[in-house]
Amino acid sequence: MTARHTSQPKLPSKRGRRSVASARAAEQPATRAQAVYAAIKDDIAEFRLLPGDRFTETELAERLGVSRTPVREALYQLQREGFLSVHFRNGWSVNPYDFDRFENLYDLRQLIELESVRRLCDRKESLSALTRLEAYWLLDESERDNDGRSVALQDEAFHMALVEAAGNPEMARVHADVTERIRIVRRLDFTQRERIETTYAEHAAILRAIRRRSSERATSLLAAHIEASRAEVRKITLHKLYEARRTGRG
Repeated sequence: MTARHTSQPKLPSKRGRRSVASARAAEQPATRAQAVYAAIKDDIAEFRLLPGDRFTETELAERLGVSRTPVREALYQLQREGFLSVHFRNGWSVNPYDFDRFENLYDLRQLIELESVRRLCDRKESLSALTRLEAYWLLDESERDNDGRSVALQDEAFHMALVEAAGNPEMARVHADVTERIRIVRRLDFTQRERIETTYAEHAAILRAIRRRSSERATSLLAAHIEASRAEVRKITLHKLYEARRTGRG
């Protein structure tokens, strides 16, 4: 499921670059290399750069208005994360989406989250950490957030908060790393209105089960929720790739 695309990419225009930058302004990258990293990863996530597309450090540096040093640092970080490949004297290319790798990461995510919820349900002390989550996910339909990007961030915060509340910092650290690595596909789950509505309903049910300390019910709901999301993001990713190639670019 890893068809390659070998044409030279149309690098996003300056106008497109400004709109992307403004959308990420709240993140405030700490260094220039982090800003370059965020910009390139966003191009991949938004299908402006497709699997097989090739480019050089010089091209990116000119487009982003920076020197080659932060560009090189960002590119090697993306290579370590599996998104890019470097070619001797021939620039860089975008790797095919590695669905096997994403499947493995989703498996790891599910193992950590299910164990965390079991521990939460077994705890004797107050589950005060859930209060902030309930304030967002237990809203009436008329009050819910309908912005896909915002809901995607809140979804990540929900799952990370459950793991952190379980009290094992090493589990939380590994889970945070997995969350970062699957974000590029996971965010697509919130590009459709019905998936946002479903996520609200499922998160609310999970929170209520944890409040009742019903471990079996909570873990069953959570497992089904993760599996549904996994299937959706795979389907949406393949569709987005097809559409981007069919129309010439995302």
